[in-house]
Amino acid sequence: MVAGPPEWLGETRAAVDAAGLGPEFAVTIVPGAGSRSASVAAALAEADSELVAVHDAARIFAPPELFTAVLGALGADPALDGAVAAARVSDTVKLAAPTGGEGTPYVEQTLDRDRLWAIQTPQAFRTAALRSAIERASAEELAAATDDAALIEAAGGRVGLVAADPANAKLTTPSDLRLAEARLAGG
Repeated sequence: MVAGPPEWLGETRAAVDAAGLGPEFAVTIVPGAGSRSASVAAALAEADSELVAVHDAARIFAPPELFTAVLGALGADPALDGAVAAARVSDTVKLAAPTGGEGTPYVEQTLDRDRLWAIQTPQAFRTAALRSAIERASAEELAAATDDAALIEAAGGRVGLVAADPANAKLTTPSDLRLAEARLAGG
């Protein structure tokens, strides 16, 4: 299932077809919605499998093995409602005190990086658990959720971490795009 911008469904279908996934992957294209969570809900409405994987188009370097790993972790542990790709944080991370938008932010606390993971996609879920979490969430919670695992967590579910390469970067800024272009060019 792929949710794409309604005005780009033809381009979305062409991109899926160009990926050459083969006949064993029957990919259905559904119109996305105004938010990530609403687009996921639209795709879930068409899903009929026990497990689903959610991936964002901003992570173009996710290897196929990572999809297998998150789905495999979820399938292997019945106590999990989800499993997400994640990379250990190597930087020191500081929690800033709220400033109310005024003044220079200052450090409130240094977090223990041994317990911190940077969450990525793909993310795999038990379809029923993700549907339930989305249905239970308020409109504000759906709009604020930066990933579907947060919705599962808020609903009391358990999400496992699958170690992934930090190179599975999310492309969101012009500098990210320049780095991706260099990587694709072999630089």
